[in-house]
Amino acid sequence: MDNALITREIEIEGEHARNVFGSFDTFIKDIEKRLHVTVVNRDGKIKLMGTQACVKNAEDVLKQLYALSKRGNQVTRQQVNYLLDETQEQEDVNLVQIDQDLICHTMNGKPVKPKTAGQKKYVDAIRNHMITFGLGPAGTGKTYLAMAMAITAFKNNDVGRIILTRPAIEAGEKLGFLPGDLQSKVDPYLRPLYDALYQIMGADSFQKNMEKGLIEVAPLAYMRGRTLDNAYIILDEAQNTTSAQMKMFLTRIGFGSKVVITGDRTQKDLAENTVSGLDIALRVLAHVDEIAFCNLTAKDVVRHPLVQKIVKAYEDYETPKTPVQKKKGRLRK
Repeated sequence: MDNALITREIEIEGEHARNVFGSFDTFIKDIEKRLHVTVVNRDGKIKLMGTQACVKNAEDVLKQLYALSKRGNQVTRQQVNYLLDETQEQEDVNLVQIDQDLICHTMNGKPVKPKTAGQKKYVDAIRNHMITFGLGPAGTGKTYLAMAMAITAFKNNDVGRIILTRPAIEAGEKLGFLPGDLQSKVDPYLRPLYDALYQIMGADSFQKNMEKGLIEVAPLAYMRGRTLDNAYIILDEAQNTTSAQMKMFLTRIGFGSKVVITGDRTQKDLAENTVSGLDIALRVLAHVDEIAFCNLTAKDVVRHPLVQKIVKAYEDYETPKTPVQKKKGRLRK
């Protein structure tokens, strides 16, 4: 009985149907392939054909995409893939509820919002805790969302300044002696932070606030000996800190400050045999109140879908295999 084929009909208005179906019906083709249904669109009436479970899953996905479209969103491949992944894993996710959490707008008017359940938990953790660790692979929005939260807090006068810092360490390459003054030498390491600031705040506003000392972008070494009160502080690429650097940073935090520490534990550029300060901090601070730990995964990657596949492939490759899995791998060869 469970395998009996059924037909269900839902309505999606024409202007939204084009958004939900995607260019050349690419989104619907993905839904049909992944959820094992047939979808037919006749004048805004969408027929779903398949088994009862498959039709229900497809209906849930289409209704969420339709609701996103009615909220003024351009439906993206990332949203479709995310919903399909969560549906296939039988995870209950509400993208419309996540979409309602507007952090701010970029200079071009683009809304900055969490796009996955993991990102939503991360943003909520930042709101509700003094210190938040955001951990996860590239493309999960760790730094960008933290920057958006910092700029919003600064504009709302919740904090008096923004301090952005990261270890000045080369990503597996020896760059040699860079030309120019000290600022010119460290700027390449901090460029990703500048890029996010320009996009959300605008170059002019950033320069004016930086000249007033209200926004500071500096290498981690510059934090030594300071007490950081009434500030929004983001430590990026924390996996490249030593234990001493991480302890130094955490003990700089003063009253009225909020701290976000981001890092990808799989991409360390430290010297061989050097233990990451991030890894030690996660063990030492695991049970300290007012500190949140958010683990983002490949499902939270919001870059090109291929990036998500690359991250997942590396996760699978680097995950220790059990003896049974190793044996299966040898048999496949």
